[in-house]
Amino acid sequence: MGRFIILCSIVTIMCVSSWVAAQVGPSNLKRGQVLYAQHCARCHGSNGNGLGPDAQHLIVPPANFNSPGVRNKTDAELLTAISSGVLFSAMHGWRDRLSEREMMDIVGYVRMLSPFNPIS
Repeated sequence: MGRFIILCSIVTIMCVSSWVAAQVGPSNLKRGQVLYAQHCARCHGSNGNGLGPDAQHLIVPPANFNSPGVRNKTDAELLTAISSGVLFSAMHGWRDRLSEREMMDIVGYVRMLSPFNPIS
């Protein structure tokens, strides 16, 4: 029963995040760059390689946005990770500190650093 609830929660978050992503329009890359520098670069690095100054202190390394695995993720998946955090890692959710618009601006900036490259 517990696994079913967790699965339903994850599916709900993904669906809501996808809906929100579609509602907020194109990203403001300038604001995304500023927000990324303020909130993300210390772990993920200024160029998104996952080697920010705080990365060496983390047990679970931050995502490298240039890696194929991350570049294969959809914008909705990135938004969900930013919004809700990543289990068993230092990546906490930003939903209570950033607006949906701000999180989408960060997603847009991350996409500028590492464009979407789905597996063919």
